Amino acid sequence: MGVVIIDGTTVKDFVSDEVQFKKSVDERFAALDLNNDGVLSRSELRKAFESMRLIETHFGIEVATSPDQLTQLYDSIFDKFDCDQSGTVDQDEFREEMKKIMLAIADGLGSCPIQMALEDDHPSFLKQAADLEASKISSSVSHT
Repeated sequence: MGVVIIDGTTVKDFVSDEVQFKKSVDERFAALDLNNDGVLSRSELRKAFESMRLIETHFGIEVATSPDQLTQLYDSIFDKFDCDQSGTVDQDEFREEMKKIMLAIADGLGSCPIQMALEDDHPSFLKQAADLEASKISSSVSHT
């Protein structure tokens, strides 16, 4: 587990770096595409969100949510990602929604730096954003 300090600018810079952001999101998409058919099904996207346990916990405390409520929540998330309403989420749709989510996180963070503990073995987009910023800082220091 690593500790990083980030703010909204860190996240915005990560999203603005089109090559790095695309690479990161496309890698995540490939990992979620369990049957390698090039699109995410409703169940593949649900498994991804279930593994993050964002809905079942509130600040690490278990929250009792009925299976019907969870299905409704996951279905609404899927519908948000499935922009063309094709019944699957393609790579472009996934990338575009992840961009919106990351920019919303950046707006929420604002300019006040926060310290976060992030797992190293499952690099999140926030960890990748912090790593990108650290590499830029390291590169600029070594060139001076």
